[in-house]
Amino acid sequence: MANTYSALKRGRQTERRTDYNRKNKSRLRHQIRAMRRAIQEKDPKKAGDLLPATFSLIDRAAKTGIIKKNTAARYKSKLHLRIKALTA
Repeated sequence: MANTYSALKRGRQTERRTDYNRKNKSRLRHQIRAMRRAIQEKDPKKAGDLLPATFSLIDRAAKTGIIKKNTAARYKSKLHLRIKALTA
């Protein structure tokens, strides 16, 4: 248990950040899952509609440090390749 005021404050801040990060990472995962489902169902219209929202969430997650930049680039690249293959 924390004894000093600064350690207590650090605990409170960590708790808030953890909740924030968990919520945003969960939101990101759900969005990517929805995108993958649309691709799996071979629905190019639905996948195309989800693409900008998904890329936006991926970029925001990378910007805030929830995922790393390379991970974000990899997600975007893989999803975009699958969409291109679906429309072709």
